[in-house]
Amino acid sequence: ELTRSARLPPTLVAYAYMLVTMLCWSGNAIAGQFAIGRVSPLALVMLRWLLVSICLGLVYRRELVRTWPVVRAAPLRMIAMALVGFTAFNSLFYIAAHHTTGLNIGILQGSIPVIVLILSVLAWRTRIGVLQVAGVTVTLVGVIAIACQGDIDRLLRLQFNPGDAIMLLACLFYSAYTAGLKVRPEMPGLVFLAWLSIIAALASLPLAAFEWLRGDLLWPTPEGWLVTVWIALFPSFLAQIFFIRGVELIGPERAGVFANLVPIFAAILAVLLLSERFETYHAVALALVLGGIALSERGKPA
Repeated sequence: ELTRSARLPPTLVAYAYMLVTMLCWSGNAIAGQFAIGRVSPLALVMLRWLLVSICLGLVYRRELVRTWPVVRAAPLRMIAMALVGFTAFNSLFYIAAHHTTGLNIGILQGSIPVIVLILSVLAWRTRIGVLQVAGVTVTLVGVIAIACQGDIDRLLRLQFNPGDAIMLLACLFYSAYTAGLKVRPEMPGLVFLAWLSIIAALASLPLAAFEWLRGDLLWPTPEGWLVTVWIALFPSFLAQIFFIRGVELIGPERAGVFANLVPIFAAILAVLLLSERFETYHAVALALVLGGIALSERGKPA
């Protein structure tokens, strides 16, 4: 409808969808920093997926009923994907925000495509070329540059920022989820997202209870509610809808290239909104991560 009413080429509309999507996903790293002192990490995860599951459940309630037999036929697969890709990833993501910068989180997210490639080789025996191996190596060097803050002495003494280590673990979880999409149950993308958000919301309840038992639960302040609703509405709900629509218009291969914008947008937003310093090692790491991804893309076997 947007394409017909505005008379814009479908490709241009798809590009707009993808740019907004990547901007929303980049903003998630910044929102994680704003959440500090306003809502605790595991409470944020619980509320995020509760809100998303309610929104998607209302919109796709008929499709959820219709696809219930598909879910019932592969319950463990659905539960595992929700736990790894949504609950675990987001929990570690927001915990990492308490121990590292939004700039670091954004750049480290850029390692996900390469980790997915490595996992695909291990799990599905995906063929890779020489350039892809080089791309993996270059990206990993960029990740190490962030983890040791550009200090070789830190690397030799194996001294890393714990927040960066937690974020790398989060990236590993999300990469496993992404690689697992190859064998996800057959159903429309947004209905699949609705099912995963419901499972993730249920799985986050005991985590929030654990946070409460430890005395660390912080219920959202008024500003915390703004952050929570923004995360649920934009990175989790609208961005997913835009992404799936963009993939429908230009295909997954062309759409996937836009993921390279996440670390760039995150770095810009961290400097502008959080007043974080952009150090030389950030520039080097960002160039290595993006360069590694570019090599991997160019080196894909036919």
